[in-house]
Amino acid sequence: MPPARILVAQAIAAAAVLLFAVSVDGEGKGMVLSLERASHEGVGVSQLRHRDRVRHGRLLQQQPSGVVDFSVEGTYDPYLVGLYYTRVKLGTPAKEFYVQIDTGSDVLWVSCNPCKGCPSSSGLQIELEFFDPPSSSTASPISCSDQRCALGAQSSDSGCSGQNQCGYTFQYGDGSGTSGYYVYDSMYFDSVVGSSLASNNSAPVVFGCSTSQTGDLTKPDRAVDGIFGFGQQGLSVISQLSSQGITPYSFSHCLRGESGGGGILVLGQIVEPNMVFTPLVPSHNRGTIIDSGTTLAYLAEEAYDPFVTAITETVSGSVRPLLAKGNQCYLTTSSVSEIFPQVTLNFAGGASMILRPQDYLLQQNSIGGAAVWCIGIQKIQGQGITILGDLVLKDKIVVYDIAGQRIGWANYDCSSSVNVSTTTSTGKTEFFNAGQVDNSNSADNAPSKLIPIVVVALLLHIAFFGVTPLL
Repeated sequence: MPPARILVAQAIAAAAVLLFAVSVDGEGKGMVLSLERASHEGVGVSQLRHRDRVRHGRLLQQQPSGVVDFSVEGTYDPYLVGLYYTRVKLGTPAKEFYVQIDTGSDVLWVSCNPCKGCPSSSGLQIELEFFDPPSSSTASPISCSDQRCALGAQSSDSGCSGQNQCGYTFQYGDGSGTSGYYVYDSMYFDSVVGSSLASNNSAPVVFGCSTSQTGDLTKPDRAVDGIFGFGQQGLSVISQLSSQGITPYSFSHCLRGESGGGGILVLGQIVEPNMVFTPLVPSHNRGTIIDSGTTLAYLAEEAYDPFVTAITETVSGSVRPLLAKGNQCYLTTSSVSEIFPQVTLNFAGGASMILRPQDYLLQQNSIGGAAVWCIGIQKIQGQGITILGDLVLKDKIVVYDIAGQRIGWANYDCSSSVNVSTTTSTGKTEFFNAGQVDNSNSADNAPSKLIPIVVVALLLHIAFFGVTPLL
């Protein structure tokens, strides 16, 4: 008997926060960022959930060229507890830094020399670096009277030192924090215009020079050189590059779900025929957060219980339900794709996101030759917020069209290349192909013939502005 399809939707005005990609209409600019995923093995769902909650606590409230291309590395696996990061080159001579990609905050900052509490080694098997402003011939501090110092107040607690340096302090909900001062220096990237690659292009940007870190930021196990904020405030790199006419004010991503991992991160809209879109709805208190920094996925309380109940009732004749550390799990000797239903998330505008069993289930272990699969989607109580993390986002192109106030997605083989739309100075639309191989291997989006089970017949809206941190 084929598994049923479960339809899930919510009556929530949602706020969408994307920890990666960027894409928008805008004068023909685009950027592709390197995305890497680092990991540790042997972690259960409860530990993944704990780390996600720590991550949610760190979400801060916020409000003619071509495609800039960064390489993408890493691997995806929920039990490897990955971290997505990219590499940026700063200063003269250029120095490379590994930075976590974070749409929950605005500012790019890296550890500087000297730095109190900053880790000097990383369990991610990367070599950590420290930015040294005096060693860069193009670096200059931002003074307190500089108007860009006032922009910093939009994203952090700003202050001025006796040396007339514009300082900042970021305090995250998990208790970690960092402080330092703002620096103005060159950022380097490769730009693709048409079929031509121009290396070592640069643009001046303001970024943070961290001189102190506290809390989890000091721990070496998952340490990187800094955080790359993808928010909309004036000091975000996206805002700065967009205002200089270098990149569009938008982003897209495609995360490969197989063990090979990797993915594509683009400033410039990815074009895919099967893309569906839903409107972005401004909201400050309730919403859906699309966050690559979250390993699992989280449903608002009013949708979660019917969701789990429907799945359990659908498969109860073929599996043995059990609870493991508070998580709903199932013991089975069969393939989950043959037993468990597809889940459909319905959004405003008629868009749907179809989740395969492997998009909401995680294999924990085995007992007597039978595999233990647990629901990776967790419950958020009393906040009206849904968070779609890596578990759900993998093997999909996600386009975050800020200019058009919409977000879109399509199932896709993320090991394939993608087409990125750009507009030339003459107004002609052209396409830049990014990725490793031909993109004719796009995943088939046609749904199988399954019996629909309606869990909640309500609409889900996605909003971009005003995401409330989860503590």
